[in-house]
Amino acid sequence: MGNDGDFIEEQVEYDQAGLVPCVVQDWSTGEVLTLAYMNEQALRRTRDTGELHLWSRSRAEQWHKGATSGNVQSVRALRLDCDGDAVLALVEPAGPACHTGERTCFHRGELDPAAPHEALPTLERTLGERARELPAGSYTVELLDDPGRIGEKVMEEAEEVARAAREESEERIDEEAADVLYHLLVLLRSRGRSLTDAERVLDGRRA
Repeated sequence: MGNDGDFIEEQVEYDQAGLVPCVVQDWSTGEVLTLAYMNEQALRRTRDTGELHLWSRSRAEQWHKGATSGNVQSVRALRLDCDGDAVLALVEPAGPACHTGERTCFHRGELDPAAPHEALPTLERTLGERARELPAGSYTVELLDDPGRIGEKVMEEAEEVARAAREESEERIDEEAADVLYHLLVLLRSRGRSLTDAERVLDGRRA
């Protein structure tokens, strides 16, 4: 975590029950995983251990997220909202966030269509499943079995999106750009890399 944790501890505004809501968000993908609560002790334990600690309102006890299941959540950053009455925890989860086994607790309701920001993380997880399970007839598996072909496809799709930008409709640009992204993610997977690794490089260039 960063060096501003002391500021958070000093500025957080707890409610009358001594609690503050904590939004838990995936550090790499931006997906919201759950909404829980912290008290002063949970926040202090989170800061001291680097893993998410919460207060369970239903059990009325301190709760080390993932202590029983093994699905701990390593905290990369804690942020405070403008009023100081809500905490955002950016975490790297070791497994599903929800007790049901779902990746996020927000797995009910209006799921279709998916939000745009969910597309690439979902695709990366699908590529990981293909790489592990190796289903017959999978185009992804065919590419992963032929590393040279992956690079060729990335170059081919890049040329096609450039041509679409010069000559074709906005819809065709979108379609070709999607093809580039898919093949680029397969290429990254083939080398054990992820979109997050490239995003960290971009983040480092902002200065």
